Amino acid sequence: MATTPEPSSRTFTVVSGQDLWLWRQDARMSAREAGISVAEVDWLLQEVAGLDPLSLRLESFKARSHIELRYPLSVLTQLWQRRLCDRLPVQYLVGITPWRRFSLHVSPAVLIPRPETEYIIDLAVSATGQSQTPHLDAGDWADLGTGSGAIALGLAEVFPDATIHAVDYSSDALAIAQLNAQQLGFESRIQFYQGSWLSPLAALKGQLSGIVSNPPYIPRDELQQLQPEVRDHEPLMALDGGMDGLDCIRHLINTSGDYLRPGGVWIVEMMAGQGDTVAQLLHQQGRYCQIQIIPDLAGIDRFALAYRQS
Repeated sequence: MATTPEPSSRTFTVVSGQDLWLWRQDARMSAREAGISVAEVDWLLQEVAGLDPLSLRLESFKARSHIELRYPLSVLTQLWQRRLCDRLPVQYLVGITPWRRFSLHVSPAVLIPRPETEYIIDLAVSATGQSQTPHLDAGDWADLGTGSGAIALGLAEVFPDATIHAVDYSSDALAIAQLNAQQLGFESRIQFYQGSWLSPLAALKGQLSGIVSNPPYIPRDELQQLQPEVRDHEPLMALDGGMDGLDCIRHLINTSGDYLRPGGVWIVEMMAGQGDTVAQLLHQQGRYCQIQIIPDLAGIDRFALAYRQS
């Protein structure tokens, strides 16, 4: 099986536009045959050849005599075969994925950040603006289960006066998150911790302005029903939410009250259909107020938002 080249070991090769066009035609045909979106071929070429969407759509690149590729066409073919045969996500193929305004390094050690999760950053901004507690945007925020560091980076961008504390149980995930922070210029603004949820942040009890998390929330019995791209390649630890999918969310509800300052913001992502139960758990816990279940941009209940009672 071909291995995916490491992002740090890139070499460049030059091909003609005609040769790349022929490769693209073959790849698009194989994508259709495999039931994979042909748009993934162009996404791959944007990353490895630096081609813009318009030149791909118009096929104007075909007339170019020289196009620089990150990998030789033979390696690109091996990568695409992994997408077809192993159902390896295209983001893992090139080790990069876009998220908000960032281009993030990813590997099978981290969950691929989803577009729908981007909205969690906007919710954090609006929640601080609506809070009765002053200066939440300048305090300490936690991103629990940081993975690639996407949420921590998003918080660091929108809260320039805040310190972000990013926690993950996986040392491999933290290495990716730290790399992203360094390459995007946020390494001085984000502190990284290896451990389980809030455990490494004991010194910040009662001080956090906000806690944000995209925890595992897939019910265990449903894991085998996931697409092979997710089931076979993304980290199980980031997916498995226990028998009903709510193990991690329950833990966060029960522990976050000790860490948030009065009026502090609590936001988690969840699975469609879990909203009523999550809201009920927050009410029953007794330390939260202004509890809201918020849909994503597709209208699907996706986020739970609450405030620590004053």
